[in-house]
Amino acid sequence: MSTVISGATGQLGRLVVAALLDRGVPAGQIVAGARDESRLADLAARGVRVARFDYDDPASLSAALTEGDTLLLVSGSEVGRRVAQHQAVIDAAKAAGVARLAYTSVLNAADSPLPVAPDHVATEQAIRASGLPFTLLRNGWYTENYAPALVQARAAGVVLSSAGDGRVASATRADYAAATAAALTGEGHENAVYELSGDHAWDFDELAAAFATVLGRDVVYRRVSSEEHLNLLTEAGLDAGTAGFLVAVDADIRDGALATTTGELSRLAGRPTTPLVDALRPLA
Repeated sequence: MSTVISGATGQLGRLVVAALLDRGVPAGQIVAGARDESRLADLAARGVRVARFDYDDPASLSAALTEGDTLLLVSGSEVGRRVAQHQAVIDAAKAAGVARLAYTSVLNAADSPLPVAPDHVATEQAIRASGLPFTLLRNGWYTENYAPALVQARAAGVVLSSAGDGRVASATRADYAAATAAALTGEGHENAVYELSGDHAWDFDELAAAFATVLGRDVVYRRVSSEEHLNLLTEAGLDAGTAGFLVAVDADIRDGALATTTGELSRLAGRPTTPLVDALRPLA
């Protein structure tokens, strides 16, 4: 019986493997799965078992799973294909007889207006329908999502957003990985649903101040309307789909979609979530 991590070449998946090792899980009891397992050579060198785990190749999924495993399904990144890909993983997990399936969903999935929410809701429904014991890890925003804004602030001294006075209870990927590792290995997580977010919900004035601290220069927050934001992003060269997505997320932040603070992330991780300034320093 092993702990199988899908998407282990991704930023979150790789950190979850590291967090499991830090918790003392023997490397030989961890399976790191990825579409291209050759990119996992560093983990294999540490004794972690690696396997091909391609959401588009059901045979690879079946080969990587055995009865009694605990599986972490890290949500895919291919918008428009994720639900079908996730269903393939769920089907393989059920056929293999895994003991529990954990899934990285989105904060307040059932009620979230975020553009990414529908795929997560559909996946949660499929997991419940499978009859498998599950753990739903509803992740909030990653602080690392603001790395591009930090680059812009370094160049122009401005944080530009249409989020208004909205707040974001972000945390680092390492914070989420620590909580995930705890949920995969500890007791009492069967059929649990966790709303995971940072301990503090910051606003964009705070984000600008944090940027100023780590960059060592003045940074101000420039509030713009959704319409102006969309125009500025397209003028900067973003395609219409990406620009529209970013503006929609800011509108949802303005309406409170990412401001939830439950304390569940820090409780699972066993430590406070990383403060905003400390999280931004490695990105600067």
